[in-house]
Amino acid sequence: MKRIGLISDTHGKLSKRVVRFLEEVDEIWHAGDIGSEELADKLMELKPLRAVYGNIDGHVLRRMYPENLRFFCEEVDVLMTHIGGYPGRYEPRIRKAMYANPPQLFISGHSHILKVVHDKKINTLHINPGAAGNSGFHNVCTAVRFKIDGKNISDLEVLEFERTKF
Repeated sequence: MKRIGLISDTHGKLSKRVVRFLEEVDEIWHAGDIGSEELADKLMELKPLRAVYGNIDGHVLRRMYPENLRFFCEEVDVLMTHIGGYPGRYEPRIRKAMYANPPQLFISGHSHILKVVHDKKINTLHINPGAAGNSGFHNVCTAVRFKIDGKNISDLEVLEFERTKF
């Protein structure tokens, strides 16, 4: 069993609230727009990190992390990318992979909007953790925690706080 902490769109800043939220996880997954190598290093000091780069990430982060990351956690097939769209409206560059070989768990960021949706058509759980950072149009900072045990994804928890209280 693994406890996963999922964040996105930190844009180089991470509040103490999010750091405390991530203390109880086994791995941190970042769905892009990390914002700085320093923040990536800080996350790696906390827990093992899996990440993809986002549209604001510069050339150094793009060399450190891929655009798409497909892997297994326990027995769950995971596909993570920054700009991925939503069920029924996947981004064209990811759509073919989604329908040809659907993952059990699809993670994307970019929208700054927390969303958890089951795509019944391909039996995929989609999670967008929203924005954990302090830059962007969002008014609420969010992060997600959940458990993966074998093939099961469970115990999803959400951290949510006003951006003004960053």
